Amino acid sequence: MKLGNTILRERPLFLAPMEDITDPSFRYVCKMFGADFMYTEFISSDGLIRDGRSSVKKLDLFDYERPIGIQLYGHIIESMVDAALRAEEAGPDLIDLNFGCPVRKIATRGAGAGMLQNIPLMIEMTTAIVKAVKIPVTVKTRLGWDDNSKIITEVAERLQDTGIAGITIHGRTRSQMYRGEADWTLIGEVKNNPRMKIPVIGNGDVNGPERALMMFDRYGVDGIMIGRATFGRPWIFREIRHYLDNGEILPEPTVEEKAELALLHLEKSLEHKEGKPAIFEMRRHFSNYFKGLPGFRETRLRLLTSTEVDEIRAIIGEIRDKWGGCRFDRSTGIYGI
Repeated sequence: MKLGNTILRERPLFLAPMEDITDPSFRYVCKMFGADFMYTEFISSDGLIRDGRSSVKKLDLFDYERPIGIQLYGHIIESMVDAALRAEEAGPDLIDLNFGCPVRKIATRGAGAGMLQNIPLMIEMTTAIVKAVKIPVTVKTRLGWDDNSKIITEVAERLQDTGIAGITIHGRTRSQMYRGEADWTLIGEVKNNPRMKIPVIGNGDVNGPERALMMFDRYGVDGIMIGRATFGRPWIFREIRHYLDNGEILPEPTVEEKAELALLHLEKSLEHKEGKPAIFEMRRHFSNYFKGLPGFRETRLRLLTSTEVDEIRAIIGEIRDKWGGCRFDRSTGIYGI
């Protein structure tokens, strides 16, 4: 598969851009497990052109992450163009435009999925950015604003005509947020539209190897993007890749392996952020790394409330020592030796 200037393997796996999730530390561990393409957290165009500290920090990229894209959102063309030019200077492999975020404070301002209510503006903005930058531009969006406006087939054609290098489609409307089941039928319709020549990447509810293979086979997408299923489970990329290549389901990592990974993830987070912010953002991952362990409630509470790095390291060490040989069994839904 070719995405802009980047050559990817057949049936590539993408790490979705997620606020407070896909920071450099999480990208590091996802790359370890074989993510083929990754993105920064989404960046506000207004924040970036005003040199907002948090926005500018998100431009930090590292060679081991490549290929990687910077994702931008906003609702004003001039600001988005200026932000795209600023992002281009950071040296990403492409710039991705977020026309899919359903969060109220973003969508109701006309940014993210709010663009689905103003398609002419979406097309004009995309055209302006494609013309302004020298690197490839891609788009991530949804099926439509609500069930009465699932317009993605037409919109995808119009976006392609602006010169974008690829499109990612989340199989829900903005009104659905993340509720209900993702509908991949329209994603498949876009991919199988004879007018479409650019790569089409599907997103939504891919939570394991079997489902990933089904989406590739049933809908013919060029790639699959994985979001929430990666929380505390970066090894999902290795699991899916092994299944796609060999037809075998890999065993879940042992708790000892997960503990070592959690410690590595924590250390990487501390490299890029000051102590407490790193700890706070790691809590969501910690909760998922050890989800389902029997008799874990008290230890989990300590892990998710501690604000001291050494104490957190010690708690993870306790988890490793107490449950180290246990492994989650998908067939039974419980941990066993």
